[in-house]
Amino acid sequence: MAFFGLGGGGLTVEINVSTDPTREGIIELDHAPGWKVRKNPFMSLQYPNKLEDMSEGPRRREVQPSTLHVISHSSVSPYESSTGGDLNLGKELIYAYEANEDIVGTVTLSLPPGKRSDHLGIKIQYIGRIDMTHAVHEGRPHYDFISLSKELSPPGVLYNPRTEIPFYFRGVEKFHETYRGRNVIVRYFIRVEVERKYFPPITQEHDLVVQILGDEPPVNEPIKMEVGIEDCLHIEFEYERRYYHLRDMILGKINFLLVRIRIKHMELAVIRRETSGEGLAPTAPGGANAAGANTVSPNALTETQTLIKYEIMDGAPVKGETIPVRLYLQGIPADLTPTYNSVNNRFSVRYFLNLVLVDEEDRRYFKQQEIFLWRKDVGL
Repeated sequence: MAFFGLGGGGLTVEINVSTDPTREGIIELDHAPGWKVRKNPFMSLQYPNKLEDMSEGPRRREVQPSTLHVISHSSVSPYESSTGGDLNLGKELIYAYEANEDIVGTVTLSLPPGKRSDHLGIKIQYIGRIDMTHAVHEGRPHYDFISLSKELSPPGVLYNPRTEIPFYFRGVEKFHETYRGRNVIVRYFIRVEVERKYFPPITQEHDLVVQILGDEPPVNEPIKMEVGIEDCLHIEFEYERRYYHLRDMILGKINFLLVRIRIKHMELAVIRRETSGEGLAPTAPGGANAAGANTVSPNALTETQTLIKYEIMDGAPVKGETIPVRLYLQGIPADLTPTYNSVNNRFSVRYFLNLVLVDEEDRRYFKQQEIFLWRKDVGL
């Protein structure tokens, strides 16, 4: 902002983050991950230069020793603009950092020629925060699960038009992924403060996107279930697996064992459910709460979002008919995340397959089944 130099001789602050070019833990993103579902499922076609052979995995950018990301002179997070919408990423690049990546960079202090700036010390902080200020919750609006501070410079005077101070945070454990949901935000950011006498400190922040790789479950059993209405409808659905990575394909089939009602069509949807609140209890996979909400206080908030919906059958089925299911998670026009189970006892994010049958009287019969997602590669 233009007032950052007030009382400091026109001093402005930039945070430049770089990394070791020999490591592959940084991936360029097309956009900042968010909660919203994109209206255009073919949005990836707007980035023709970024298309890749999906069989080769994510494209890794060749990292140069120079700065990767220079944040502007405003305190706006790279996740949102000052009006609350997404940033136009044609103006800056967003990178995803693997959890074991060191955070290295420089702080650049700029002064107009011939000016000086007195300060009472310059410090830098590395902060991991769960922010719940976007909704009304009991307890603290945000919680810092990581907070490290270092002194960059003791009290003194700046004379040079441009001063660069290196910084690093090495071997810092990153407990949770960066997440931007409806009511919860998990963010990692670098904050620089220049303390001044008689004036508020000059503060600048730089957000980081952190992603944590998961491991493929050693046991990945299929999902099988029989549901129906007595003497009217009896169906059996089966999905090949319960756990999927974010670029996976869901395969299954639906068998009609008894059909005595006139079915008009059948839909399959992928649903994301975010639950937030203090004291959120974890849910065991396949347990009693597998298709419901976590055990939470009455003041917990739940947001349900339909990510995509397909019509997989049109017309009335007959007894013995089998409907195949093939759904590509990569084709969902939304930013999928791994399944989060009671992160810091504050929020969970779960995914469900919702099978809906609609009869000729527009009555709807549905069954939800939870699936579990995990991250195989950085940048997805």
